[in-house]
Amino acid sequence: MSKSAAPIRCHWAIASDALMCAYHDTEWGVPLHDDRALFEFLCLEGAQAGLSWRTVLAKREHYRKVFHDFEIARVAAMTDRELEKLLLDPGIIRNRLKVTSARSNAIVALGVIDEFGSLDAYLWSFVGGNTVLNRWRASGEVPASTELSDRMSKALGKRGFRFVGSTICYSLLQATGMVDDHLVGCFRHGVGGGRPR
Repeated sequence: MSKSAAPIRCHWAIASDALMCAYHDTEWGVPLHDDRALFEFLCLEGAQAGLSWRTVLAKREHYRKVFHDFEIARVAAMTDRELEKLLLDPGIIRNRLKVTSARSNAIVALGVIDEFGSLDAYLWSFVGGNTVLNRWRASGEVPASTELSDRMSKALGKRGFRFVGSTICYSLLQATGMVDDHLVGCFRHGVGGGRPR
């Protein structure tokens, strides 16, 4: 593909960064309805707090390895000893609160699944089961949080989820396609369908 024919992407998907480009082009904003994958994003977005998504993305495969591919029941059953061992592992972000939150969030997620039938059904209920399609034209217009993420953050926190502040929740909404924040000029805008807001 010639340089002039390269697709237009959101500002953060730098063409020279293959990892970020691949994530942007194949995952970000695509509606996700798999409990394991939704739980993975919940954990990884929490791990990102205070850091860049690029940092987390580079460690993603190792996270999958040490957290049992984010199988919720297996993470919920992790022992204190396993979690302590992870604090010595340079392949992940070695923050004690973030590491232990994976297990506690898995335990809460199992309760949500019992109540709602799936983590998917619960999380997507915040957007009425449909992607919110935004029409931002410039990167400066894209918010870090919204009334929707405020509401989700409050509800998740009340249930006992950790590392679910409003900014983290908004990143989760974007990543999993509950909100489509691809810029209007981006070739991925509208990929998940959705309803304009």
